[in-house]
Amino acid sequence: MPLLKQGKKAMDITVENIKCGGCAGTITKKLSSAFDTENIDVNIEQGTISINIDDTRREELAQVLLGLGYPETDSVHGLSSAKAKAKSFVSCAIGKMDQ
Repeated sequence: MPLLKQGKKAMDITVENIKCGGCAGTITKKLSSAFDTENIDVNIEQGTISINIDDTRREELAQVLLGLGYPETDSVHGLSSAKAKAKSFVSCAIGKMDQ
């Protein structure tokens, strides 16, 4: 696992639909609020997110990201995947407006 600020280990998760800085901004803002941490790194090119939270909260993290339209890779298919993609467009637009 990569190290983030303060030398803590980070949990990594790979998700779908991250396209730009707007997406990254929305993800960072939501995760900061939901998990009370500022130690979040979104890698747009690789579609990965590193966050300093306890490993026991992985499922909660995956659900928050799914709600934003960024499901964990290979976790949704068919109609659910299409819905997630649509949600990600909204999250992306919101992130762009907040920049």
